[in-house]
Amino acid sequence: ENLALDDINIHIDEGEFVFILGHSGAGKSTFLKLMQMEERPTEGKVFINGQDLTKIKRRKVPYLRRQMGVVFQDFRLIPTMTVYENVAFAMRVTNISTKKIKARVPFALSLVGLEDKLDRLPDELSGGEQQRVAVARALAHGPKLIIADEPISALDVSIRAQIINLLNELKQEHHLTYLFIAHDLSVVRFISDRIGVIYKGSLVELAPSEELFAHPLHPYTQSLLRAIPMPDPALRLSETSAAYDPSVHDYREDKPAWTEILPGHFVYANKKECDKYRRALQ
Repeated sequence: ENLALDDINIHIDEGEFVFILGHSGAGKSTFLKLMQMEERPTEGKVFINGQDLTKIKRRKVPYLRRQMGVVFQDFRLIPTMTVYENVAFAMRVTNISTKKIKARVPFALSLVGLEDKLDRLPDELSGGEQQRVAVARALAHGPKLIIADEPISALDVSIRAQIINLLNELKQEHHLTYLFIAHDLSVVRFISDRIGVIYKGSLVELAPSEELFAHPLHPYTQSLLRAIPMPDPALRLSETSAAYDPSVHDYREDKPAWTEILPGHFVYANKKECDKYRRALQ
């Protein structure tokens, strides 16, 4: 059976910034849909605060969605609605009272520095400001988990840094937990706690951020790291950049398994590969 996602096993602690990395088509967006309860897995479970989302009744979905906020790549603002109305509309979907909406919307927009633009339409804002509205919309109902789906890929480089810094500041100030999904590893290297690497719907490596950069084990992870643009051309040319070739694995008899190579550093590999990784780390 061909599954859109398989062998995904990850636990996110409160207050963590976890980054899920993979190329386009790797399964990141499908993973996001499961977390948002837009789709339900045929197998496996998804827990938030001890509640199994795969078994929750439909009438309780709005309540659970209040526990998470989502920031999308393409902003998803309704062009005919003002900034205030866009944020308020998202809150109504989760059955929040009108009184609470009136109090929370200005507060959420103040968190992202847009409290003076409540009456503006989206096309009157810059791309960075529109993404700030999207961040405010995700925060408005007071969630603890923020899922960010490629939230900066549509922005230019200088604005990307502003949004990343904003997300990190909000994390520190409001004790937020982040599940950040993207294909560009360089953008969150210094603020993510752990990085998971996904390939064709399977998690192939998971490690603390600096550990993954220092000791990338899986060949797919290594290929992604080599693809990161380097500011020093001489350094960049000194590396060999090669696409990942799945045929390097021989799993016909020696089957792979999710294995902890170092404390907190997991990789999907068979026994022969694990022995090779351990020798390399020594």
